[in-house]
Amino acid sequence: MGCAGFTCSKHSLCALNILYVMVSLLMIGIAAWGKWFGLVSSFQVVGGVIGVGVFLFFVALVGLIGAMKHHQVLLFFYMIILFMVFIVQFSVSCACLAINKEQQEHLLEVGWNNSHTTQGDVEKSLNCCGFRQVDQNGTCSAACFHNLSCQPCAQQIQEHAGEVLRFVGGIGLFFSFTEILGVWLTYRYRNQKDPRANPSAFL
Repeated sequence: MGCAGFTCSKHSLCALNILYVMVSLLMIGIAAWGKWFGLVSSFQVVGGVIGVGVFLFFVALVGLIGAMKHHQVLLFFYMIILFMVFIVQFSVSCACLAINKEQQEHLLEVGWNNSHTTQGDVEKSLNCCGFRQVDQNGTCSAACFHNLSCQPCAQQIQEHAGEVLRFVGGIGLFFSFTEILGVWLTYRYRNQKDPRANPSAFL
């Protein structure tokens, strides 16, 4: 029974970390693909997504090596880091789902004013100009600007942002529960005896 429990914990922890590795590689791949094909020209956005993907990859790698070798130190640090990630991700996910329309509009306007590169990406993809009003004397990346038929971007961005926030919040909430599952599995596995080791040694 002990052997079965040890093996089950080990395999579950390995499977969870393999899932994290796949998610991290997917994040890095999508960010690089978006940059390569010119869908996102903001280096800060791409760099941020790739940074999160690389961080998740290394955390998952630590957990995978720790699980395979039943390494006490690696498992301890993995458990602490995963718990901290859970707290941050759970908080951000709840904030994404709980944000009201006024707060959303304020955050979007602040983000719009602080990133001119992102403005160009949004104007080109949504075919609109400006946030709340179109400045005919300014510059705009949208195709409609040359025809003087552009509308402000605020309404379209808010519609898309609402969907994105719900999606990100839901996905983040789901993954935060897998992280707390990972913490529990790590704690359980770390305090189990390895049946292949010396029976009198507690690992």
